[in-house]
Amino acid sequence: MGLNELTAHEMLAKIKKKEICSHEVVKDIFKQIECFEKDINAYVFLDKQASLNQAKARPAGIPVAVKDNICTKGKPTTCGSKILSGFRPPYNAGVIQKLEASKAVFIGKTNMDEFAFGSSTETSCFGPTRNPWNLKTIPGGSSGGSAAAVSADQAILAIGSDTGGSIRQPAAMCGVVGLKPTYGRVSRFGLIAFASSLDQIGVITKDVEDAALLLNMIAGHDPCDSTSVDLAVPDYTQVLRAGVKGLKIGIPKEYFGRGIDREVEDSVRNAIKKLSDLGAECREVSLPHTEFAVSVYYILAPAEASSNLARYDGIQYGYRAKEENLLDTYFDTRKQGFGREVKRRVILGTYALSSGYYEAYYIKAQKVRTLLKKDFDKVFSRYDLILTPTSPTPAFNIGEKINDPLKMYLSDILTIPVNLAGLPAVSIPCGFTASGLPIGLQIIAKPFNEEAIFKCAYAFEQNTGYHLKKPEIEHK
Repeated sequence: MGLNELTAHEMLAKIKKKEICSHEVVKDIFKQIECFEKDINAYVFLDKQASLNQAKARPAGIPVAVKDNICTKGKPTTCGSKILSGFRPPYNAGVIQKLEASKAVFIGKTNMDEFAFGSSTETSCFGPTRNPWNLKTIPGGSSGGSAAAVSADQAILAIGSDTGGSIRQPAAMCGVVGLKPTYGRVSRFGLIAFASSLDQIGVITKDVEDAALLLNMIAGHDPCDSTSVDLAVPDYTQVLRAGVKGLKIGIPKEYFGRGIDREVEDSVRNAIKKLSDLGAECREVSLPHTEFAVSVYYILAPAEASSNLARYDGIQYGYRAKEENLLDTYFDTRKQGFGREVKRRVILGTYALSSGYYEAYYIKAQKVRTLLKKDFDKVFSRYDLILTPTSPTPAFNIGEKINDPLKMYLSDILTIPVNLAGLPAVSIPCGFTASGLPIGLQIIAKPFNEEAIFKCAYAFEQNTGYHLKKPEIEHK
């Protein structure tokens, strides 16, 4: 067993006993990267020597991979887009500052859908990432590079971002743990904005204990982010062994309807039975406005994105088209620098915000978003948690949905409502298909109650062991 296969808590235990040091772990991680990166394409930037030097200076530092839409001082940050080629931020994002304070070791920047617009990590200008469980399939998105890197033991921990499921969906498809914290729990300072009212930085790890460890490292108030909440951060590792006895869990009937793969539903139903056997009280509930979530999301998210992406004009950042006058420079920079999906969402968003349509679409979508939030509030007045599948299907083949945006958008149908309501949620492995692809279980809690999520997720994990299975990676 290579040291790259360790979890963070196993690694820290061995370091405490002086059996290993971070430098040895990082060497094994780069051996794994050199062996499989050409097949998986999880990273867009690596600097092996800098990582090894950092590990020497930080003998207890945990190696962490970072999604390419999070600013890292002096290192490339491209959002998987040609338009940010060559951009090296002059500052570190809030989460990077916290990781630096925890003496973490930086491994590299991970691949992603361009500007996080996608559910498959196929729209990156660096090419698609492949799922370590089956290289013909997608790893999920948009944090597919982070999820694939952790799944393939090319990183111990990883940071991602989640706007409509971009941490949880790839975590489910790659058989790892992916946590989206409550909106405001983790600083978004230095996260390149997609949809500012929905974006949230979170964690991707090999097990639940590592997720608690990493959230401890990055959570907390940041004065540089006005949406960051000034609340005390509990030690999440302290609640892991509390068990689920007495926890009240709602099972929303709307999440088990049309479009849910039979093997996914069976695995999630088995997980619910397991939690019931462990002492949780599981009851069917209703979230009646769920059917409108995707429509609301695809009005609000592109609207915010069209505004956020207006800054990429070829003057301030990255790529610039070579034209003779300023207007042509603006037009051609955006025409040449943005990919097809980005252009589609900018057009959609601009339309939704335009005069005459703003009230008909944007305002109406905001009103329905409030109804969705009220649905959750009503359930959480009687229940501690909500359980659902994470993704309606297991990982699908590369290229299968890339030319059908509506089919692609439905990949996030079970995760989007959480972002619209600003809630915390995790995806943990809960089974495998007959062909060996992982299946994810989503656990949702009320705002700032990540502790309840960790109690439930850890109890399930320790009584099943799906997280222990590793992909047998084959070369292409």
